[in-house]
Amino acid sequence: MLHYAIVFFIIAIIAAVLGFGGIAASAAGIAKILFFVFLILAVVTFLRRA
Repeated sequence: MLHYAIVFFIIAIIAAVLGFGGIAASAAGIAKILFFVFLILAVVTFLRRA
């Protein structure tokens, strides 16, 4: 999941550099959502093992 968040973040950076603002904003939003889902799942996994 973290891998997909990084991929969408890189797509957002490339799109922003090339001037595609709408695509960059949506890719950054997707990356943010995936990152927070990853964080929640990581915390739940660590708490279940403790």
